[in-house]
Amino acid sequence: MLFPEALQYLLSLGHETLAMKLGLENIEKLLNALGQPISGVPKVQIAGTNGKGSAAVMLDAIMRAAGYRTGLYTSPHLISVTERMRIDGEEIPQEYFASCSTEVRRVSENLLEAGAIKALPTFFEQTTAIALLAFAGARIELAILETGLGGRLDATTATLAETVAITPVSFDHQEYLGNTMREIAAEKAAIIRPGVTAIVGTQPQEAMEVILKRCEECNVAPRFAAFKAEVTGSDAEGRLRVSFETGLANYENVLLGLRGRHQIENASIAIALAESLIDKGFRISRENIIAGLERARHAGRLDLRIIGGHKVLFDGAHNAAGAESLRAYMDEFVDAPITLIFGAMRDKDLTGIAATLFPIAQRIILTEPPNPRAATNETLLNAVPPGVDRSRIILTESFDEAFRIAQEKTPSDGLICITGSLYLVGEGMVEGMRDEG
Repeated sequence: MLFPEALQYLLSLGHETLAMKLGLENIEKLLNALGQPISGVPKVQIAGTNGKGSAAVMLDAIMRAAGYRTGLYTSPHLISVTERMRIDGEEIPQEYFASCSTEVRRVSENLLEAGAIKALPTFFEQTTAIALLAFAGARIELAILETGLGGRLDATTATLAETVAITPVSFDHQEYLGNTMREIAAEKAAIIRPGVTAIVGTQPQEAMEVILKRCEECNVAPRFAAFKAEVTGSDAEGRLRVSFETGLANYENVLLGLRGRHQIENASIAIALAESLIDKGFRISRENIIAGLERARHAGRLDLRIIGGHKVLFDGAHNAAGAESLRAYMDEFVDAPITLIFGAMRDKDLTGIAATLFPIAQRIILTEPPNPRAATNETLLNAVPPGVDRSRIILTESFDEAFRIAQEKTPSDGLICITGSLYLVGEGMVEGMRDEG
């Protein structure tokens, strides 16, 4: 298949979330039939609710600074599916993606025809297999895998990573993971197995209790990323300068490449992972760790750009905890009129997110991301908190219309913030590229 055909095939498997089937049987059989790509390669799996992607890109940058050839698998993508798979920091070429997709499709269809599986592997299962096959062909030295959803039944868990990490757990995807903090934490904690190295980030008490119980059941001594961290300054764009003190080293005056105070926690997890890999024989210096934390970038997460003469902040704050992190950043670093372009999925905590973000916006432009799960404008209006002046709210039928209005009505010294859904952020980035072009 060429890339357009490969992409069309994957999309024909159904929407990534709506057609999702949690479980490991299909992905395990698929990986076995593919010869277990990267079976002999060290692997790191990162689960959690927020921050797992940021911790993953930080660790990837650290390992590349140390001279290692890495494979990074993250989700979802913003513009192109190839964003999910990076080799040595570079998005894999469309031709290579198509080649790996062709093999994964062939093997999947053979398994189905032989009766070994009851249904074709899902979009996420097949993209996971494509990534692993691509990494194997590129002869990577470390695979860094961001869990898609949960952990216990996520396709990335079938790789049996030797090192795992759990970033802070909070409420999200309750329809799949459970309605209580303990249920959600149990799904995440299931990536901890006997013999793994487990890094645990700061957690709510109930989540921590579940994670520690899982560690005890698996006879795993957890490593905590609760390092001493002192903010020593910041730059003009809101990047913090932080000094970290661990039991092994001091990392002084690190200018974090990713914005926001919540990135201190994610950086701590990346440091803990890097230090644990040193114990496994990887040669990683203090300078490599500092360089990686400073070079790391993560598109669509407190991602500040200039488009059409305006400052535009992209942030996929799609749950309550993400909205709180975005609000904290803007409270600390944004002293300008804010125009908020907001769209989200209907299964999110719209009331909680709106209560956090809407009060600080001078103008709120609501729109519907191009997604079958998207909340309608009517649903978004119902989430507007009391006290927010509804004359400040504008309803639009497309992102193009929303962005055009935002540019017209936002003063030159103002900020346009696009948030609520990574799907909306991705659409915004496509529009931004058109404007820049």
